[in-house]
Amino acid sequence: MGKELAVELHVPRHLSRAGNGPGRRAVLLAAVLAVSAAMPDRQQPPRPAAQGPDLPAPDSAPDSAVSTILHSGPDGDAVAANPPAAPSRAWVVDTYGKRPARYWGLEAPGVLARMPPAAPGIALTFDFCGGPGGSGFDQALVDTLRQRRIPATLFLNSRWIAANPAATHQLAADPLFEVANHGTSHKPLSTTGNAAYGIPGTRNAGEIYDEVMPNNDVLEGITGKRPRYFRPGTAYMDDVATDILGALGVKPAGFSINGDGGATFSAAVVAREVGKARAGDVVICHGNHPNGGTAEGLRQAVDKLLAAGMSFTHLP
Repeated sequence: MGKELAVELHVPRHLSRAGNGPGRRAVLLAAVLAVSAAMPDRQQPPRPAAQGPDLPAPDSAPDSAVSTILHSGPDGDAVAANPPAAPSRAWVVDTYGKRPARYWGLEAPGVLARMPPAAPGIALTFDFCGGPGGSGFDQALVDTLRQRRIPATLFLNSRWIAANPAATHQLAADPLFEVANHGTSHKPLSTTGNAAYGIPGTRNAGEIYDEVMPNNDVLEGITGKRPRYFRPGTAYMDDVATDILGALGVKPAGFSINGDGGATFSAAVVAREVGKARAGDVVICHGNHPNGGTAEGLRQAVDKLLAAGMSFTHLP
């Protein structure tokens, strides 16, 4: 499945066309943010080849347009045992520092790009990237999800959290949403410094730890529990990075449908792309660009999907 790094980057079939640091985890978030402030937001992938007809917007959400939550993530009745402590940075470097990467792309081994076969619903996921031009809060999008009782997984980056502390706590307190880790500096996860969409990735195993764990600690401090999922900036990872994520106790998340093209698609295109989702799909969109087309396009798409009998679910 993986490809040698010497060959051209793998582009998964669901895309229409191509689109040692501090050793202590107790480093202050402010210091981390100061280092990462210059990182750019997720960049625009190329436009899809075919546009197709626009999906018409419903006049209003039907009375029945309320999702049945098929899976409530980690907040169910069962009480989870305390997870084991994550390994140290030194252990990660010693264990993975010399391991060669054999794959680079969006579908590294172990990445959750689709739901398990028995999953009955669509999983909506939203990245909140932060950084210059990317620290907005799309309240209209969140309102659409709440009004229809649609569960979603929200991937929050440290920079976005620092810029939106009140919104972060509000989202984390809502049982409709599961909060996940979108990294500290919004870097792709590489052991060799590979870049994606012009964004330089981490350069070694130690930097992967630094990209994951400071924000993991921030989110645990807010929610009282460790995030279950991690999606790096751009969603690009190599296969050694996914192994490191597993050792750190988080699952790498990808997607099967790119719903908003990094918050660059118009509302009509978002409606069309998200509207393609069926049970088992993992949809990626963004919640940090309130002036884009994501909120309106998502509203159109989910109303049509609900009217067609589709349901929505958290990541497993």
